[in-house]
Amino acid sequence: MKKHKWALGFSACLLAFTVFLSLDTFVLSSAYQENATQMNTAMFESVTSEKSDEDTQQPEAAAEDAADAAEPQAETAPQENTENSGKKHKARKTSAEEPVQETSQAPVESSPAVSADSADARTYQDENVSVTLTEQTVNGTAVYVADVQLSSAEYLKTAFASDTYGKNVTAKTSAIAAAHDAILAINGDYYGARERGYVIRNGIVYRDSADSADVLCVYADGTMEIVDPETVTAQELVERGVWQAFSFGPALVEDGSVSVSEGDEVGKAKASNPRTAIGMIDPLHYVFVVSDGRTDESEGLSLYELAQFMRTLGVETAYNLDGGGSSTMVFQGEVVNNPTTSGNSIKERGVSDIVYIG
Repeated sequence: MKKHKWALGFSACLLAFTVFLSLDTFVLSSAYQENATQMNTAMFESVTSEKSDEDTQQPEAAAEDAADAAEPQAETAPQENTENSGKKHKARKTSAEEPVQETSQAPVESSPAVSADSADARTYQDENVSVTLTEQTVNGTAVYVADVQLSSAEYLKTAFASDTYGKNVTAKTSAIAAAHDAILAINGDYYGARERGYVIRNGIVYRDSADSADVLCVYADGTMEIVDPETVTAQELVERGVWQAFSFGPALVEDGSVSVSEGDEVGKAKASNPRTAIGMIDPLHYVFVVSDGRTDESEGLSLYELAQFMRTLGVETAYNLDGGGSSTMVFQGEVVNNPTTSGNSIKERGVSDIVYIG
């Protein structure tokens, strides 16, 4: 009898511990920092300063060019340096000594990479932001593509649910977007469901513990780069000019090439899912992509299908954010896709964070 009592007691303790662990991991909220709305905009001052210095030097360079043109031409012209001819421009170098590249402050001109019937496209444009939203069909799945062009990466922002950095602090993407007057928003990497993985938002380090996932970095100069967190700390990334960093992944496209295979997947996710991704075509020219899934109308996409589609948009870099029931896109206050959660019903679920334009 005592033996059975011991076994029952052990089972009860194990069950209680399992329930507590599940609640602590998935249910119980824990706020680490409230009113987490800081923005490290100082990094953009250095970008502007570099541009001003370059603009100052341009008249001097033009005068030197004019003087050179006035000199008699030598009989034999020097041989043209073709060492870099035909090489593809890489979006970002990782040297810590490399200065942040300049950011164009000119008004953006709308020339979206996505092609669609103008009657089906929805647009927004001001002097700093241009967004063209289209819906496409990929492998029988509805995919929503927002082509975004900015005058500065400062307009690519992030926000936490309830403006609070913490564990299991959630709100709907549309609610977070409305609280921040977002022009366009998508769900982020759901950092609050994990204990590790860099969290850098608006130039502020919130979590500096790395995990094994690729990190997507968005720099103040408008470039994107996929980084191995084992090679650099979160603080070093900020010192290099990282404005936003996400830890979910995997990378979908690197240096213009698809970087996942047909068998790659996120954890135990299904092969076809709603998806959320972000990519860079050129510095300050991005695409935000969300797909439907888990419905009779749209099955969803595999990571490989998503990566292939991102590549057709002309991206040099693309990254997979949290998908499944989290996948949501909001444009000018309206949810444009069909988020699925809780038995495949069409409704939003709460997430930890969003990426938005505003």
